[in-house]
Amino acid sequence: MEFGLFSVSDVTRDPVSGETPSEGARIRNLVTQAVFSEEAGFDVYAIGEHHNPPFVSSSPTTLLATIAAKTTRLKVSTSTTLITTNDPVKIAEDYAMLQHLSDGRMDLMLGRGNTAPVYPWFGQDIRQGLPLALENYNLLHRLWREDVVDFEGSFRTPLNGFTSTPRPLHGVPPFVWHGSIRTPEIAEQAAYYGNGYFANHIFWPSEHSLRLVNFYRQRYEHYGHGLAKQAIVGLGGQAFVARKSQEAWDRFRPYFNEAPVYGHGPSLEEFVSQTPLSVGSPQEIIEKTLTFQETFGDYQRQMFLVDHAGMPHSMVMEQIELLGSEVLPVLRKELESRRDPEVPDAPTHESLVRARYGDTPPREPRPRANRGDNVTGGSPYLDTYQEG
Repeated sequence: MEFGLFSVSDVTRDPVSGETPSEGARIRNLVTQAVFSEEAGFDVYAIGEHHNPPFVSSSPTTLLATIAAKTTRLKVSTSTTLITTNDPVKIAEDYAMLQHLSDGRMDLMLGRGNTAPVYPWFGQDIRQGLPLALENYNLLHRLWREDVVDFEGSFRTPLNGFTSTPRPLHGVPPFVWHGSIRTPEIAEQAAYYGNGYFANHIFWPSEHSLRLVNFYRQRYEHYGHGLAKQAIVGLGGQAFVARKSQEAWDRFRPYFNEAPVYGHGPSLEEFVSQTPLSVGSPQEIIEKTLTFQETFGDYQRQMFLVDHAGMPHSMVMEQIELLGSEVLPVLRKELESRRDPEVPDAPTHESLVRARYGDTPPREPRPRANRGDNVTGGSPYLDTYQEG
């Protein structure tokens, strides 16, 4: 079971102090929080992708490469990479580069995002969002697995004899999660390819997310990747923890009340009772998180949002420390004791390499474009040298 933190990278006014951090301070704090999350015992740190204020994470790979360079164990990921408004060729290049720089300590989650204006900003039509997402991932999947790709689709110019570089580390593509909260076609695509499915289990009752998770599991088994219970599932979540329950409620309330996403709506008490939001002592956070396993069955990744709504950096660091020291050890022990032994762990680069090569040392392939070299498009590239 992997535990991680994710951020949407909002730059929001602190409703208690009245201060708003600069973009630069927010970016530096994200890096500091991610590095500290490794020290606190977390396995994964993920950043969203946004191209509009008040968010700052417009270039996730740049941020994640910086975090990877400052850590030794932490897996870096996204929450979300926009599969609709990014060219799949650029995604293939950027995340293969990140894979090399992090020595395989990465994966990514693909999604359509929730900002409608981003489509025309990048030359796309939101009315085509779903077919665009499906076609773009179908191409991305091939770009990481085929040295030479010919492609003709509905949403981009054709590719003729194209080789994406760098090639994936050890010839093993990054693991992909497909994130969706309402679209069965995305869950179907995740199941078809045997990829992971991530339900951002935040704003709705668990029963809402459960429908798509169960559908994904059924289709995963249908396509022959394993039993439904062995499908690769991740869940989002929100938590605010303090050593005493009332302290947690008192400290979090002003941030909840003014949060751009859900402020000025249901009360904090209503939201906690009706959604996965956890507020309270370490034991209360543990107890509520354990209900997710009871609802969804065994799953592989639990992510927490802890840094939004204008919370100051010092408070976020307190959250990371408390969750890491008081909550994660208990959750790991409890969930492991309950886990079906037939349910696999979350995929890692090392496990994917073993699945491909077995006991044979992995190789580092060089591009071998069969039609034209990678520089001029002229004579065939004949060098068959492979490192490793």
